[in-house]
Amino acid sequence: MRRNFTLALSALMAVSIAATTATAAYAQRGPGGDQGGGEDDAAKRKKRDEEWNQPKAPLQQLRNAGPCPFVKVLYDASRYVEFKDAKESAGQAGFTGEIQSLASGCAYKGDEPIKIRIEALFQLGKGPQAQGDKHVYRYWVAVTERNQAVIAKEYFDLPVSFPVGQDRTYATETIEQITIPRADAKVSGGNFEVLIGFDVTPEMAAFNRDGKRFRVQAGQVQPGTSTKQ
Repeated sequence: MRRNFTLALSALMAVSIAATTATAAYAQRGPGGDQGGGEDDAAKRKKRDEEWNQPKAPLQQLRNAGPCPFVKVLYDASRYVEFKDAKESAGQAGFTGEIQSLASGCAYKGDEPIKIRIEALFQLGKGPQAQGDKHVYRYWVAVTERNQAVIAKEYFDLPVSFPVGQDRTYATETIEQITIPRADAKVSGGNFEVLIGFDVTPEMAAFNRDGKRFRVQAGQVQPGTSTKQ
């Protein structure tokens, strides 16, 4: 499905996010709602990446007039964790999600617009309080002037079906083209950022911001050691 988004900034500039989201999903058994915290998480992630051949480097770059825009996950929206009755414990977890990795590439020359392509890997889980085997996650892609205001933002639905008997799956979303016009040849990609995140509630954002994670074995929220991106 092709989706287009255009926001006029001035007579000379507009940003377009034209996304063809190609989703590849992979199922894997695992503790429902576990969003990390185990001692062997790094080893499991490395093994999973090797098994599924997940991208570890940016997409192939073309010859550009300058650097590509920064592409990153917004820390406050990097995870999606539902809790029944607002009780932060593994036993109360519903549907969960985490943006595991990003790969991106861009192309531009002269005074032509910057064109960006992004692949995002999502890890999606189903906790003990999740109802049913299907859930529609929602995420967004935003273009900003670096460390400043948002220029354009678009939301996308990510429908997921969990195979019977499995409570974890992976999905790869491809944003085929984000176009950023440039006023002239002196404007480089380094002036812009592209951010990605889940559509989260204020409570979910606070949970992420505090770096909280939980161990399924303990069923309790514990402070994380992650730093903000």
